[in-house]
Amino acid sequence: MVTSLCPYGFALSDIFREIDEELRRDSLAQLWKKYGNYVIGIAVLIVIATAAIVGWRAYQEKQRETQGGEYASALDLARQGKDADAAAAFASLAQKADAGRAVLARFEEAASKVNAGDVPGAIALYDQLAANNSVDGAFRDTATLLSARYTIDKGDPQTAIAKLQPLTAPTNAWRGLALEMTAMAELKAGDKTKAQKDFDALGKDTTAPQAVRQRAAAMAEALAP
Repeated sequence: MVTSLCPYGFALSDIFREIDEELRRDSLAQLWKKYGNYVIGIAVLIVIATAAIVGWRAYQEKQRETQGGEYASALDLARQGKDADAAAAFASLAQKADAGRAVLARFEEAASKVNAGDVPGAIALYDQLAANNSVDGAFRDTATLLSARYTIDKGDPQTAIAKLQPLTAPTNAWRGLALEMTAMAELKAGDKTKAQKDFDALGKDTTAPQAVRQRAAAMAEALAP
């Protein structure tokens, strides 16, 4: 292929390339002159945003460390038998902790209230957890079981039975325990016949955990006429 030459011996392609480069430089210069401040502003914003993200992550990590320390301190109070103080510490932590730790703190607060003799307060906390749709379903069901358990102890078996009813569905993971506690509530209410019947059925239910079946069978035998 023959390269075209201008009268001075330069390749036309080289001249055109230089012209293109000049035009490109001029265009960039004009663009920078017009939008340079915006570009600088965007760059500054990117730097600030990056620093903010890094700072926020560091803050969150620090908060997690602080919350972990507070959780451990509250547990120590519970182990020392200072249940009222432990309940207060867990309540304080639950108000500011991240979602997961806040739920655990509420459970610990309720347990400390039980140990301190404040069973109605514990039941109220368990009921709040059970009714909170933002809490994982497994934790809500656990809270329902614990609420029903202490409601039975408090002497209100019919309320406990009503609380347990949703957990007796065949697909519920807590079905076996819910049926066992329902039968216990029936017995507490004085309905020995129904309790014996339900214990007997549960003892033969192969879908229930083995330990639950064994306890139910023993109760059915003890209550048999």
